[in-house]
Parts: sequence; C-alpha cells; structure tokens
Amino acid sequence: MTDVWLAIIALAVFVMAAIQVGAIVMGMRLAKRVDQLTTNLENDVKPLIRNLTEMTAEASRAATLATQQVERVDRLFGDLAVSAERTMQIAAQFVGGPARNGFALFSAARAAFSAFRDLRDASRRRQASYKSAADDEESLFIG
Repeated sequence: MTDVWLAIIALAVFVMAAIQVGAIVMGMRLAKRVDQLTTNLENDVKPLIRNLTEMTAEASRAATLATQQVERVDRLFGDLAVSAERTMQIAAQFVGGPARNGFALFSAARAAFSAFRDLRDASRRRQASYKSAADDEESLFIG
C-alpha cells in the first residue's frame, strides 16, 4: 500500500511539475507577445506623436503669424483713421477758407452793387428833383 501511495504522490508531483512548466511556457509566450505588441505600438505611435508635435509647432507658428497680422491690421486701421481725420481737417480748411473768403468777396461785391445802386437811385432822385424844380419854376413863369 505504501507503494501505491508513493506512486500517487509521484504522479501528483509530476502533474504539478507539468502544470508549472506549462504555466512558465505560457507566461514566456505571453511576455513575448506583450513585447511584440509594445514594439508595434511604439512603432505605430511614434510617427503619430511626431506628426502631432509638428502640427502643434505649425499651429503655434500660425497663431503667432495671425497675431502679427491682426496687430498689423490694427495699426493700419489706426493709421488710416488718423489719416482720414487729418484729410478731413485739411479738406475743411481747404474748402472752408476759400468759402469764407469767397463769401466775404460775395458780400463785398453785393455791398458794392448795393452802393452803386444807391448812388444811381440817389442820382435819379436828384435829377427828378431838379426836373420837378425846373417844372415848378416854368409853371411860375408868366410870359
């Protein structure tokens, strides 16, 4: 009976050793597959990371250029507003000065014509009064 028990124990030890060897082999295969998967993942992800880094650098460069362009446009519109204001002031002076001078000349011409008209009217009145005085004197003449 001890031989049977020893055979059973030996068989059990053999089965346990086989299971352990099988587990070690499976573990090594699993480690090899994990290593291959990691290598593949690194090879696939590295270009993505490199492309992402390049895209980020390009986006940063584009944002910098856009900021510079916006600042340039802001300066341009600021300068344009200042130039427009100066132009309007110059135009106002250019038009307003001669317009004032022209209005003054127009007023002077109107005053001169008015003065000439008043002189003419006064001259006519004087002639009319001389004529009426002469008519009055003729009517007094008895002859």
